[in-house]
Amino acid sequence: MREGLARGAGAEARFSRSLGEPALFAVVLSAVGSSIYFVLGVVAGEALGLTPVVFLLAALLFALTMATYVEGNSLHAERGGASTFARYAFNELVSFIAGWAILLDYLIVMAIAALAVPHYLTAFWGPAGDGGVELLITAAVLAGVVALNVRGISPERLRTVLRVTVLNIFLVAVIIAVGLATVSDLGLITDSIDLGRSPRVEDLIFATTLAAAAAAGIEAASGLAGEVRVGRRGLRRLVALSGVAVFLMLGGVAVVALMAVPVIGGVTALGERFVEMPVLGVVSTFEPEWTADGLRYVVGGTAAVVLAQAANSQMLGVGRLAYSLATNRQVPSVLGRLERRRSTPYVAIGLCALLALALTLPADVDFLAGLFAFGATLAFTIAHLSVIVLRFREPDRPSAFRIPLSVPVRGGSIPIPAALGALLSGAGWVSVVVLHEGARIAGGVWMAAGIVLYVVYRKQQDKSLTKRFTIPAEALLEREETEYGSILVPVFGRELDDDIVGTAGRLAADEADERDGGAMLEALYVFEMPMSLPMDARVPPERVAEAKRLLARAKEVGEEYEGVEVATATVRGRTAGAAIVAEAKRRGVEAIVLAAEEPSRTGGGALLGARSRSRERSVGDTTRYVVEKAPCKVILTAPPALPDSISRAAAPE
Repeated sequence: MREGLARGAGAEARFSRSLGEPALFAVVLSAVGSSIYFVLGVVAGEALGLTPVVFLLAALLFALTMATYVEGNSLHAERGGASTFARYAFNELVSFIAGWAILLDYLIVMAIAALAVPHYLTAFWGPAGDGGVELLITAAVLAGVVALNVRGISPERLRTVLRVTVLNIFLVAVIIAVGLATVSDLGLITDSIDLGRSPRVEDLIFATTLAAAAAAGIEAASGLAGEVRVGRRGLRRLVALSGVAVFLMLGGVAVVALMAVPVIGGVTALGERFVEMPVLGVVSTFEPEWTADGLRYVVGGTAAVVLAQAANSQMLGVGRLAYSLATNRQVPSVLGRLERRRSTPYVAIGLCALLALALTLPADVDFLAGLFAFGATLAFTIAHLSVIVLRFREPDRPSAFRIPLSVPVRGGSIPIPAALGALLSGAGWVSVVVLHEGARIAGGVWMAAGIVLYVVYRKQQDKSLTKRFTIPAEALLEREETEYGSILVPVFGRELDDDIVGTAGRLAADEADERDGGAMLEALYVFEMPMSLPMDARVPPERVAEAKRLLARAKEVGEEYEGVEVATATVRGRTAGAAIVAEAKRRGVEAIVLAAEEPSRTGGGALLGARSRSRERSVGDTTRYVVEKAPCKVILTAPPALPDSISRAAAPE
């Protein structure tokens, strides 16, 4: 296991060096670029002649949201996106609401993208979009997404995303150029506009919200936080280039689309006949005919690849979000269960693929788009508000990027772009709730079900609804057989003791179930004896009483798990680390679950202001000694001051 973790760390370092800024650009633009292929028809059906204006407003909201996410991830480079920002700005309940909302978006994007693939393949084979064939192709796309994501992320996979994104941007540019050259007549757009009637105001508001939800790709890119390294200049370029690219792509395609397939009699074929393949409908009208035929094949093939890649990118976000929710005890651990060899959350990946497939069965793109907007605008609103609050809660926290145009306020500052983003996305969410009955009902049921799941799970764990509690990643891994039959759990009288005993109890309970027998936890308290006293010196009564109290509490917590028996003991030693290792050897335990103490500030590195390298995750002397000397696996978790859970296994020396 130690070698495997070392290889993983090396791979992550290479990943960070080789892909940074281009990887984030690719994931963001892959989602936005793919959204053109399905959201264009729905938006045009609502906004009619004002569709270009709607998409330009969507590009503005994208730029605002992009800046917010970059600052948020610069402050806290953890997986989870809006959920992570809300954790530090507000509390765990708000964090869960944001995470659950964006999980809905991941499902919807996967469903719409997979559903659109067979319709674009009709460019090659007409029956591809019919009934059973459509379902088979959709299921095949989702099955491929599952297989790729269970295998795990790699630099080569993100290079593929980057190549597909570049190809798609080039194709969109070609479509815009050919469209402007062959059907350039703005009168076809402006003459159809009769605001209040064509389109109606409520339809225009809803269309703007749908178009703005295309920014959901930012959330998927945010899931790479902590793995992809981008410098200060790179982040600025990322925000600027992404905003410009989205502005040109969305605005340009919308103008060409409404000239190629204009509004006639208050409707456009983009929102009717071509709603499931709008870009294919656009190029089919180009002149001369050979241009239309050629572009149909190019668009059909490219769109199928881009949409499949978009579904894949969203599943990438699902995996990272599921990991974040599970390690922070916001959803049951089984949902974040990691495949042992690749450490990918295969349960969440498979379950979300099934839910996405179920969402495709009605084949109702309008309903899915409305539900998509419900989740995206809610998550974006929380993200914007979180970054504003963090300006006051953590005003001096170092950040590689800060949103420009801020107004100083006592104790902090308010970034105007984030405030504007919160206002627009919040208004968008309200408009979806008011104007779209299907999204209101289905989205409300989804959020209510999630909150019930969260509350019940937290109450079962006897945990606060608003405070953060973490479990080590090791607890999510698939277990090898007969791995945790006996576990040594040192207790130190810290707040984390209950969490550590609980983690060990769950591992032991699972082992007991498989063995159809009992499993043993051995709770240990170490009396550290100073060198100035002999080992058999008298221990003060208050220390003995404290040790008994802590061990009794450990026994109470551990034996809450069925089939688990907790034995307690005290030992003496010159150092806690040496005593723990000696007891592990003497008792022959199969694992040690240890609450890692915070690193000492004398260790240098980032804590002393030096340049942060591998030592930034250093831990204290007791932890280091146990990890290096233990004869069995060692599972560590960090205290609240160290936000990232750490897990490591130590093999016998």
